[in-house]
Amino acid sequence: MKKTTLGVIVGNRAFFPDKFVIEGRKEILAILQRWEIEVIILDATSTDTMANAGSTPPASLVLMAKLDIVRNDWMNEHSIDATAIQCWSSLQHNYGVNVCTIMSMMSEKLMPSACEVDIAGVASMYALQLASGKPSALVDWNNSYNNEPDKCIYYYCGNWAKSFVSEIQIVAAEVLGSTLGMENTWGALDGRTAAGPLTFTHIDTDDRHGRINSYVGEGRLTDDYLSAMSGTRAVVEVVGLQKLMRYICKNGFAHHVAMSQSNVASILTEAFDTYLNWNVYQHAS
Repeated sequence: MKKTTLGVIVGNRAFFPDKFVIEGRKEILAILQRWEIEVIILDATSTDTMANAGSTPPASLVLMAKLDIVRNDWMNEHSIDATAIQCWSSLQHNYGVNVCTIMSMMSEKLMPSACEVDIAGVASMYALQLASGKPSALVDWNNSYNNEPDKCIYYYCGNWAKSFVSEIQIVAAEVLGSTLGMENTWGALDGRTAAGPLTFTHIDTDDRHGRINSYVGEGRLTDDYLSAMSGTRAVVEVVGLQKLMRYICKNGFAHHVAMSQSNVASILTEAFDTYLNWNVYQHAS
């Protein structure tokens, strides 16, 4: 007779202690094995690592799941390592969700995914990932932080890998929802990155002169107070930040930048300059 196969999800509903999940998982699998039932299940390290769905409508979760299955099959079929997605506004108008959660899951699995079809951005994310061995994220150089010239806010509507955010939750994208309809923007993520090391980089093409330019630098993620704002966000400190901002603006770089919780600027500089022969600016105060 053909064996029975079950898909099994072991979770704690973001309420009970994690140790019960680990213990319960072992007992459940042992019983099913004794009954000769085949099991499809996440590995132990992935159990409960999913984001809190919050108030996300079930219909929106289903749409995200279907899109992710198709995306996964397509990437596997074509051996694709990274993606840059046209994340708005076609998806919201034609499909009814944000793709941020799916992009976050890809980046967490070391398959970096960048917003707004930013090919240079995802190349920057991939370079950081290779240098650090950790997930990377695409961010905006955003607002200044108070009156401190070496600090600013990193922000995005919510596609950062889960490892960047300890308490992450699926939400609707407030900024996009104001024009596209909040009901069409579920799938963004909300949460803040804790204090730690920071390496940042971005690659851009200089089409007029036929060359590739890049910049790299290090700083730190801080635990400074940050008022409530929906999306993925962090406060960063970079010594000589205003000097860096002038360089970025005067040399035509985009407002996007890739970040990693690491210290690998010198590795990137060596790779870009020595092995790829790109123009590299390594920021120093």
